[in-house]
Amino acid sequence: MPKKLGIIITDGVGFRNFILSNFLMEAQATFTEVVIYSCLPKNVYQEFNLDNVKIVELEVYPDTFYTWFFLKLKETAHLQLHKKGNFGIQDSIRINKTFNNSTRGYAKRFIFFFTRFLHSENWIQRFNRWQQYTFKTHPITKGYLTLLQTDAPDFLFFTHQRPPYIAPILYAAEQLKITTGAFIFSWDNLASKGRMAGNFDVYFVWSDLMKQELLQFYSLVRPEQIHVVGTPQFEPYVLERYYSSKTDFFNKFDLDPTLKTICFSCGDVSTSKNDPLYIETIALAIQSGILGNVNLIVRTSPAETPERFLYLKEKFPFIKWNYPKWELSRQGHQETWSQRVPTVGDIINLRALLAFCDVFVNMCSTMSLDAICFDKPVVNPVFGNSRNELYDDQRFLKYAHYERVVKSGAVAIAKTKEALINAINEALEKPTLRLDKQEKLLKLQVGKSLKDTSVNFIDSIKNIILKI
Repeated sequence: MPKKLGIIITDGVGFRNFILSNFLMEAQATFTEVVIYSCLPKNVYQEFNLDNVKIVELEVYPDTFYTWFFLKLKETAHLQLHKKGNFGIQDSIRINKTFNNSTRGYAKRFIFFFTRFLHSENWIQRFNRWQQYTFKTHPITKGYLTLLQTDAPDFLFFTHQRPPYIAPILYAAEQLKITTGAFIFSWDNLASKGRMAGNFDVYFVWSDLMKQELLQFYSLVRPEQIHVVGTPQFEPYVLERYYSSKTDFFNKFDLDPTLKTICFSCGDVSTSKNDPLYIETIALAIQSGILGNVNLIVRTSPAETPERFLYLKEKFPFIKWNYPKWELSRQGHQETWSQRVPTVGDIINLRALLAFCDVFVNMCSTMSLDAICFDKPVVNPVFGNSRNELYDDQRFLKYAHYERVVKSGAVAIAKTKEALINAINEALEKPTLRLDKQEKLLKLQVGKSLKDTSVNFIDSIKNIILKI
């Protein structure tokens, strides 16, 4: 019996994980038909061999007040329900409070007050139904219904569980009794972030740890609905088409091949405000000889343009820079950063950085896991706290997903300039010092081998479809 798979590509990271990995290739080989429902413009797929894949560019659902209001009710109630003993969720509540006197500002304050008292799972489901009511008669939602009714996919796979703009098409699938599944996008999404966009029939998670988190935070989800598949986020690191030579890498970034290389990877300005300070601290240590003669390369965040680092480029001309080539595919979207799409060349550059740099420095980023995939030592600088004048990034050490990293001992935590330089020197001299702990952490966070991630993922989807 022919089987059709529908794939919702939600954003640039979803594009990276499911188009630039082997996922789509395996899907094409397994299913009779594959349809991509894209929240990105259709032209971003042009350079790929997708002749036998139908690509549908989804019309963007507008950010209306009432839809936003009930979404915020649902998300905030979820946070209120699970805040006890969870610092990350408590912090999310704190940073989302507002004193803005706009309509949404007043609405947010009402939402925080209301959900202090009404935040049970039953209330969350009620808020979800009210959210659905706001878009069920909208012309775009009706268009989604017609689209899915015409295509009739056997399974609709969402590559991210949280974006609010996927809720209308999820609602349409529910009305048509199409089985849906969502991939839990990131390692911090369940323990620190808000509610999913809606309820799915099946959930795909990185590891047994993430499975337990899903059961903890979503009491209506049953164990048999959850499938541990690893994550395609790291699969490109084991695919030959992304390999490059060490010589090409050093030539491309004008690095001295006789020296060891430190890579600093930035977060975006919303959570990594102290990154310029950390880069300057390392650069000054190199200038003064405290770090010896080494290369320093900085990879900026794909989510932002590099303006805030330009003064460092002028001040320290010896720093080499990798600006990720994630091209903005659309203006005017309610989440502009989601419309940045990675290039094949950027994945090649990223893999080369991970393969050929010697030490990785970042502020509690997922890049810690990327580096550990290559057995590379990691240092996390966190100078800011609630008592000094810096942005308080030490608080992230208490988030559930990163508290495990700290307790594992797999990375070095540096709370002062001296500690940062000492940790980098130690990593340069003893690169395998934490290797055993890194391997245990990677196994805990990413429950499957990187090799054949997409094969195993598609097998899971195939087995689900066969049971429908």
